[in-house]
Amino acid sequence: MKQMNFPNRWCNWIEGVLCSARSSVLVNGSPTFEFNCEKGIRQGDPISPFLFLIVMEGLSSLIRMACDKGMFQGVRLNKDGHTISHLLYADDALVMGEWTQSNLNALKRILRIFHMCSGLRINLHKSNLFGIGKSMEDIDIGAIGMGCKPGAFPFKYLGIIVGANMNRISNWDSIVDIFKKRLSSWKASMVSMAGRVTFIKAVL
Repeated sequence: MKQMNFPNRWCNWIEGVLCSARSSVLVNGSPTFEFNCEKGIRQGDPISPFLFLIVMEGLSSLIRMACDKGMFQGVRLNKDGHTISHLLYADDALVMGEWTQSNLNALKRILRIFHMCSGLRINLHKSNLFGIGKSMEDIDIGAIGMGCKPGAFPFKYLGIIVGANMNRISNWDSIVDIFKKRLSSWKASMVSMAGRVTFIKAVL
């Protein structure tokens, strides 16, 4: 936070929150003794999502720095266009780059440095490695080197099917089902037409 030019008062407040976090376990409805939270703030703390965004900005800065120094090669959109190296959404990170061993090694170093700086370790067992135009054998070898699972197309990311032919109506069925569950008939019958439009926009 100091590197991002937050005032010292803010930094001291957050440090106080992190150092004073204490929890207890409910056993048969009764709380046990309190203990310090060694992994940061309390579970469900409303400030947690904001602090997480600040931490992920640190990961984003590391990847950008590696790209600027030529250590990591992202995906170039066109000859004179921008290069995309990563996308972040809440607690999901999508890193994109050229399929080279040096890129995979650079990504491993970036994640290791991020862990050393923040104390947060990326769960590679829940991560997947995908290769466009690569054989499953190459993907398996790369996944073993990264310590993650090999992935195959199509796959779901944030509820959207990636790599499938989205011109086929059947590939949208899972998304339509989500809308049907959230826009159930009993909810629609209890609000006005303007309310229904607002509700649909909120779900979209």
